[in-house]
Amino acid sequence: MHVPDGFINAPVSAAAGVVAAGAVAVSLRGARKELDERAAPLAGLVAAFIFAVQMLNFPVAAGTSGHLLGGALAAVLVGPWTGVLCVAVVLLMQGVLFADGGLTALGVNITVMGVTTVVVAWAVFRGLRLVLPRTRGGVTAATFVAAAVSVPASATVFTLVYAVGGTTDVPVGKVLTAMLGVHVLIGVGEAVITALTVGAVLAVRPDLVHGARGLTAPLKLRVGGELVDAVPAAAPEPARAGSPKKLWAGGLLTALVLAGVVSFYASASPDGLEKVAADQGIDAKAEEHAAADSPLADYGVRGIGSARLSGGLAGVIGVTATLAVGTGAFWITRRRRAAGSGADAGADSGARV
Repeated sequence: MHVPDGFINAPVSAAAGVVAAGAVAVSLRGARKELDERAAPLAGLVAAFIFAVQMLNFPVAAGTSGHLLGGALAAVLVGPWTGVLCVAVVLLMQGVLFADGGLTALGVNITVMGVTTVVVAWAVFRGLRLVLPRTRGGVTAATFVAAAVSVPASATVFTLVYAVGGTTDVPVGKVLTAMLGVHVLIGVGEAVITALTVGAVLAVRPDLVHGARGLTAPLKLRVGGELVDAVPAAAPEPARAGSPKKLWAGGLLTALVLAGVVSFYASASPDGLEKVAADQGIDAKAEEHAAADSPLADYGVRGIGSARLSGGLAGVIGVTATLAVGTGAFWITRRRRAAGSGADAGADSGARV
């Protein structure tokens, strides 16, 4: 659903840029609380994994494909604030390096594909967690529904943006009907991929899944007629005892294989927005991407004749670059959290003196 330059006029694109910048700024503050010793090492990997899976377009209807948006996946794995930042990093790398999604439309894309999917998915997920069993199966089920809902929600927000700032005169009702029709189907694919990924992490390291924290309530004992928390067993739960290095290495290897090898077999059909834009005529004023001459434009490496090798190498470069930028950004955010905690501790100590 990457919006290219020219779909949305300049004033609305600028306004969306302000909204996106504000969302990223707020998320940076919120992410300081989420990026603890469990989430911090994985946040960059989550961004890289989303980049890789977004290269795997899957067919959803005749002549139409879809791909993961990733907002629900990021929110459940590392938290909603960090999730917004993960998707924003992916969209930035795609726009700058691969000419995917317009540069003037970057704010629109972050708002539609990042902020909307994360906010809607997290709200649905948290609501379902209140009523579903507090088990891994309950978390996976809530993830599935949240991901499925987040995609048509994103399509709806794009239509609202188009209604305000679209550069073509196509009835909004037609655009909304077409967008929802295809993105409901894409949402099913999103839900399957997201639930399978979260379920796989839950199976090996449930303690690293942000949305699964507090799965089991503390054991209560009745003492003197009152319920009190039982003392936890001395031996730690195996899932909590180990380092996340194995999961990190496995996740990175999976992302590299998906982007470098499996992406060659992805559907070549236009994605949902591209198909709707062509059918309805909202791409009449689309502009060439400012980075169209990039050596990595269209997910290929210029100068390499083999399509398989060119696309695979571009995918590996994209995963590596996204991992590096994302990890660096989250490391800085984590350091600021630590610095803030130290300053608060010093203030408290001084107050006690």
